Amino acid sequence: MRKAIILTALVLMSGGIYAQQAINDNNTPLHLMKPEYKYKYGVSSVSEIKSTIDRVLHYIDEQTPAQLVDKTTGKEISDLNDISLNTQLKQGGFRLTSYEWGVTYSSVLAAYEATGDAAYLNYAKKRFRLLADIAPKFSAIYKKNTEIDGNIRRMIDPHALDDSGAICASMIKYMLTDKQLQLDGLIQNYIQYILNKEYRLEDGTFARLRPHKNTVWLDDMFMGIPAIAYYARYTNDSKLYDAAAKQVLLFADKMFLPEKGLFRHGWVEEMDYHPAFHWGRANGWAILTMCEVLDVLPENHPSRNAILSLFKQHAIGLSKVQDKDGFWHQLLDHSDTYLESSATAIYTYCLAHGINKGWIDPLSFGPVVQLAWHAVESSVNEKGQVEGVCVGTGMGFDPAFYAYRPVHVMAAHGYGPVIWAGAEMIKMLQQQHPKSNDSAIMFYRQEVKTNQPIFNYNGTIRY
Repeated sequence: MRKAIILTALVLMSGGIYAQQAINDNNTPLHLMKPEYKYKYGVSSVSEIKSTIDRVLHYIDEQTPAQLVDKTTGKEISDLNDISLNTQLKQGGFRLTSYEWGVTYSSVLAAYEATGDAAYLNYAKKRFRLLADIAPKFSAIYKKNTEIDGNIRRMIDPHALDDSGAICASMIKYMLTDKQLQLDGLIQNYIQYILNKEYRLEDGTFARLRPHKNTVWLDDMFMGIPAIAYYARYTNDSKLYDAAAKQVLLFADKMFLPEKGLFRHGWVEEMDYHPAFHWGRANGWAILTMCEVLDVLPENHPSRNAILSLFKQHAIGLSKVQDKDGFWHQLLDHSDTYLESSATAIYTYCLAHGINKGWIDPLSFGPVVQLAWHAVESSVNEKGQVEGVCVGTGMGFDPAFYAYRPVHVMAAHGYGPVIWAGAEMIKMLQQQHPKSNDSAIMFYRQEVKTNQPIFNYNGTIRY
């Protein structure tokens, strides 16, 4: 190795052509030359991962104050009896009641479970307690006057799946671990909207009336289905398991393209031909939905195998379009579109979760996940901001619409997925057996206790 380094240096000094001794295949182990990767390459450490997600947690904690203020004076309101029409949540960089923050609340619970660091758990509990405490007061005001803070209105009177599903599912997860949080009233309010008020097609599929009548958005898999599945666990209602599983398969029937292993973003009922634009983050919502449903769907449920098969097909399709630097593209099958961080983080979590659950093979997908995590961590700057995240996006039927969507560090969609990805990476490193072998990342079915190149693996380690 030392000889290779010395000779390589001599080649560089001589312009790369001649040196005191010419480098060739006989005198130099050229395969040991170090590649110049754009980002890190190799097996991550738990401490490195936690350092990355800790920066994100610190940043979002600063950007999401759990306080009430008077919107005209800015004065903090600490006594719930002082809540009035002028009261609002103190505004930071992100919204406490948005679907993006529903993802974040789920992610910090996962990070607590992976690390045991109570700072993650307390982040969500502090904000949930505030929301639960103020809900009755604002409900009373809202009944008399609809002009209340929009972030609170979204919680009191949800108008869409975006308002309700992700945050509802996250609250149920916390209630399953700690019922003292007293979130049941909010959960019931959210789930009633999802089950009884959301618009649907005649076959029951969640749908919207924009941009065309009877449009199915892939995003709505995540915005609605996991909440139903978790509410089934919360109430032990088998019919709701059936409802969640049915929705997954209804979406797949309209939107999954088996030949690519990818989902289209939108499906419009009246179109005679259905265009397929494979937007990165929407595909993230789809595979994340399957993770969430499979986590709670009973093992003997009649639709479980079909959903698991769909998850595997999607995992394969995604692995085929990963960029060489670990990211995925804004349009998954358009390598000329930019590398997008939030989708990459969601896939990192979902594929790592699939490995840890035994749904997909670590030998096949482990290297994909490890490479993806290096991409994710490269998107987190020193402040803890997540860069390269596509802003909120509607629906289009041409590639330019997606390709030119802006990115911004204040796009809330990246923060929860990065923490979730890091949490699952930590679990994966604790459960699986990754190793650098002859410079490449490999995953093995047992611990490998050598750092030498491994040339044979058939139940025993030989090198």
